[in-house]
Amino acid sequence: MTPTLAPSSTLDATDRCDRCGAQAYVRVVLINGGELLFCGHHWNRHADSLRDKASDINDQTHRLSEVPATD
Repeated sequence: MTPTLAPSSTLDATDRCDRCGAQAYVRVVLINGGELLFCGHHWNRHADSLRDKASDINDQTHRLSEVPATD
């Protein structure tokens, strides 16, 4: 059995959007047990239709506007 990340864990550069392959910033765990990953663009496009089908949504799109600290 392959371990999976907890839905609340931070998404990183290895997590890729299921639609286009860009970095994923949203993980959606479906009520039926499936899991989908979305970039910000595709999440915005599909969010309304997925909210009622999800048991958990881990939305980290706020990270898209973060400015990295510089020393």
